[in-house]
Order: sequence, then C-alpha cells, then structure tokens
Amino acid sequence: MTALETDYLVVGAGASGMAFTDTLIDESDADVVMVDQRANPGGHWNDAYPFVRLHQPSAVYGVNSRRLGDDTIDEVGSNAGFYERANGAEICGYYRRVLDEELLASGRVRFFGMSNYVGPDAGYHRFESRLTGETTKVQVRHRVVDATYVESSIPATHTPPFDVDPDVRLVTPNELLELTDPADGFTVIGSGKTSMDTCGWLLNQGVPPAEIRWIRPRDPWTLPRRNLQTLELLPSLLEWSSLRLEAAAEAEDVPDFFQRLAANGVVVPLDPEIEPETWRGAILSQDERDDLRQIRNVIRKGYVQRLEADRIVLDNGTVPTDPQRVHVDCTARGLKTPSVRPIFEPDRITVQYILIPIPFSAAITAYVEATRNDDAEKNRLCPPTPLTGDAENMIQYTLNTQRARAAWREEPDIENWLQHCQIGFVQGIDDHLDDPRMQDALERINEHREPAIANLERLRELARSSTP
Repeated sequence: MTALETDYLVVGAGASGMAFTDTLIDESDADVVMVDQRANPGGHWNDAYPFVRLHQPSAVYGVNSRRLGDDTIDEVGSNAGFYERANGAEICGYYRRVLDEELLASGRVRFFGMSNYVGPDAGYHRFESRLTGETTKVQVRHRVVDATYVESSIPATHTPPFDVDPDVRLVTPNELLELTDPADGFTVIGSGKTSMDTCGWLLNQGVPPAEIRWIRPRDPWTLPRRNLQTLELLPSLLEWSSLRLEAAAEAEDVPDFFQRLAANGVVVPLDPEIEPETWRGAILSQDERDDLRQIRNVIRKGYVQRLEADRIVLDNGTVPTDPQRVHVDCTARGLKTPSVRPIFEPDRITVQYILIPIPFSAAITAYVEATRNDDAEKNRLCPPTPLTGDAENMIQYTLNTQRARAAWREEPDIENWLQHCQIGFVQGIDDHLDDPRMQDALERINEHREPAIANLERLRELARSSTP
C-alpha cells in the first residue's frame, strides 16, 4: 500500500474541484492531492453529448488562472451579439491544459485519475485504483474537499427513471449521432437544459418541428442570454440585476414576484401560454427560444412511468407511440439537488453552490479558505444555496446571493478579488463606471438591495406556508 501526505485531498476533478484547487494554490502554499474516477479532469464534461455548449459565456467558466476561450463576441448564429460559448470538447481540452500546465506544473498538485475515493480509515483517507485495485492511503494535514457533492447527473451515465419495453427505440442525446436508420419522428423526454439542447439540435439538423414530440412534465422559466453577459457587455447584466432586485423589493406575494420578473424580461417562460413551475437556470437567446417554440406537440401529462412498444404511460394518461419512433431520454437531473450542509466543517470542505455557475462558487470557497482562519466566519461568507428545481427556489436563491454579496462588500480583500476574478460575471466592473446605463443600474441596485432582502425573507415564508 502506497502512503502519501498532503494538506488537502480534493475528491473530484470536475468543474468544482479544478476551480477550487486552482485558486487554493494561487492564494496559499498548500500541497494538494486530487483524486477522480475518470482518467482526465473535467468531470461530467468528459461524458457529455457532442453538441453540448455552455449556456453562459465561456468568460465566466473554468478556473481563475486561465481564461476559457478568447473573449470574442459571436457574429452569426443564434448566439450572435453575445460572448462565445465553449462546446464540450473545448472544455475538456481546456481542463487538461489547466491540469498539466497550471496545477501539475506548480509542483504542489498531484493527480490520481481512474481512482475511487474509498473514505477515512484509522486516521488516514484511502483511494483505490480502478485499473489495478491498488490502495493508497493519504494523511491529510488540513482538510478533505468533497468536490462531488453537487456533481451533475448526465444522460450518458444515468439510468432512466421509467420502465422500457425491449422493442422501444430509446437513446441518450449522445447516441443520436450514432443513428443509422431513419426515425418515424422523435419523442424528447424532459424539461431541462438537456431537452432544450436536444430539441434545438434536432431542428438544426433539419428535423421538421411537426416530427418532434416533447414530453415536458413541468414547464420551465428560462433566463435571457442578452442580459447574462460580462466584460464589455456587463452593463446589460447590471440592468438585469437591478430589475430583479426591484421586483424582489416590491412584490406583494409569490405570484406577484414572478409576474414582475416576467413583465421586465428578467425571466422568460419557454411557452408564453403556460405558467412555468420549474427553474433550473437554463439560459437561452431569443432566437433559440423562438426555435423551440416551433415545437407545438408538447405533452403535459406528468412524468413518464413506462415506455411500451405502442404507447407511453404517464402519470396522468397515455400517448401512442411505435417502434419506429426514436425516444430521447433527457431526464437526467443535471444540477444535483442534495440537502445543503455547512461548506466548512472540521476536517472537511463540501463545495456547493453559492452563486451560479459552480466554478465561481468553488473558487471563492478556496479564496476564503486560504485567507481566513475561523470556520464560522468562513461559513458566513460562503452560505450554500439549495437548488431544488422548483420555481419558488428562485426566491431562496436570490435571497442567499444577496446576503452573500452584502457580506463580501464588507471585506475589502474579497471586493478586490471579485474585481479581478476571471470567472466572475462582474469582473472589470470598475471599467464601466462612466457608462450611464451602469450608473443608473447601480443606483437602482443600491436603492432596492436592503428592501429586497427583507421582502425576500417574507416571500420565502409565504412560499413555504403554501407548500403542501
């Protein structure tokens, strides 16, 4: 049995683990051992469907020490006018370069791929090679970092939550590219980002909208990509943020909160005729949204219980199908929704969402770990945010993020770090302070921030009291 010593044992080399480790070694002299079940860093991106792209700009994804992409604004396509969005292959290549050229090159990071973390054992922690079975024990001087707690669930590696008869053509989005026989139409199952990507890809490949049937148990709110921008387009984000806080400050009840958000374009229903019930952070351009709205055959009869050769059994009824139709399973949850726990505990850090996306949350967690000593203070600065998928969760998310930002504003070093953080949406904010749109947005944010926090607490209790 091999024995190692390290300051931090980071379990998981996906988006969370890479961003955490990158910032930790930049802000301290810590030694780190990273363990991951895959051969390469990048987590779920290694198994993602080939046509996947970030929904947000590349400029706010990855790690703090190295930019993902070239900070270019797309000129053609459905993303025209907005910052580039990396695809899955680009993200995997990026993480490999970060590991090789930044982390390993530092001399303070060791990476063990194709290994499973086993757990603590008599004062040590153990991991096991998936290839040889060899066990390595690690003496951890400071903490174990769980960077898998909110790891994404993706179609290629999950089990469908419904029964499937043997004659049914059921594929994952990954397997769509392997089809050799024409389909007699497509049925896409799911309401989240993956289903939106899949429907959009089918349309882009020339499948007529009438040949796509979309089973959406609950309709989602989406976010407008025109506002979720950064760098030179940052004023649009601040305008969006000011409208969100204004709605939070003035809403009379939960429905009124969403009505105000929708009226100002802060959130956008996928189908304007259906009241959304979910929110999982999907970001769409208007062109993408318009394309998806061409699909009119939307089934809203609850969740799929069973796929049979000639029918689909749902919670609230059935719909016909046939063996020639291709069914695409997009029901993997994507965002994992475990119960929140303190991020900082004795001997343990559990990386969780503070803000979306997760790399920023992991990076600021590492910065706080490297620059503070007291766990209570660290947890005050890094409150975890539950992401349940329900629309009302937007209230809790907005409240938590505003509390976190209020705490950060009182810490000059964190404010400085945020200004220069290369994976934060507000990077370079000082460069835009002369912009009238920015000045107006910041004035409105300052006006509504405290009333919004107070009212969001009231709205949260209203939402809880109305939940069966």
